[in-house]
Amino acid sequence: MQPKAVILVSGGLDSATLLAMAVAEGYACYTLAFDYGQRHRAELAAAEIVSRKHGAAAHKVVTLDLRSIGGSALTDSAIDVPVERSEGIPVTYVPARNTVFLSIALGWAEVLGARDIFIGINAVDYSGYPDCRPEFVEAFQKLANVATKAGVEGQNLRIRTPLLQLTKADIVREGTTLGVDYSLTVSCYQADEQGRACGCCDSCYLRREGFRAAGIADPTRYVSS
Repeated sequence: MQPKAVILVSGGLDSATLLAMAVAEGYACYTLAFDYGQRHRAELAAAEIVSRKHGAAAHKVVTLDLRSIGGSALTDSAIDVPVERSEGIPVTYVPARNTVFLSIALGWAEVLGARDIFIGINAVDYSGYPDCRPEFVEAFQKLANVATKAGVEGQNLRIRTPLLQLTKADIVREGTTLGVDYSLTVSCYQADEQGRACGCCDSCYLRREGFRAAGIADPTRYVSS
C-alpha cells in the first residue's frame, strides 16, 4: 500500500519542490496550507494549484488568526516588510509559526495514519528564523513521539526536512529536474492580488539569487515587469 504523508505547502518555491520530492518518493501526499492572517491570499491560491498539479490525494486549508497576536510584518499591517537585508532575526519572523503549523499537521497525520510529515524549512538560506534550524526539527520530532497515540504505540512519526541543508540554487535545480513549474508559485512577502512579486523583500532576494546561482531563468512575475 502507498504510504501516506502530510506535506506543508505555502504556495512558494520551497514547498512546491518539497511536494515534488515527496511524490517522487512514492508517497500519497496530503497537502496542508494555512490561512493564518498573512498579508495576501495569492500564496494560498498557489498552494492549491501546485497541490493539484502534483496529484495530491487531498488538499486542506486550516484557518488561524495569528493577526490577533501580531508581532510580525507578515501578520501586523503596522509593521512594514523590510526592503533591505539585516542581521539577526528579521521582523518577518512569525512567532511560533512552524511550531503551530507542525502541531496541526501532526494531528492530521494521526487521523490519516500517516507517519511522515514534510516541511520545507531550510537552514542555509533561512533568513535567521529560529524555527528553521536542525535543533528545532529534532526537538519537535521528540515531542511528536511522546505527545501522540501513534508515537506511544510505537508508530514513530518522522518530521522530514529534505531541503534543510540545500542552498536555494540546489532547491531550484532539484525542483526543475522533478518538473516543478515555478511560474505557478508565489514566494513574495507582499505579493499583489495577482501574485506578482515586489522584487524588494528578503524572500524575493533569496528566490532571485537562487535562480541566478542555478543558472536557470527566473519565471517570477514582478509588479514592475
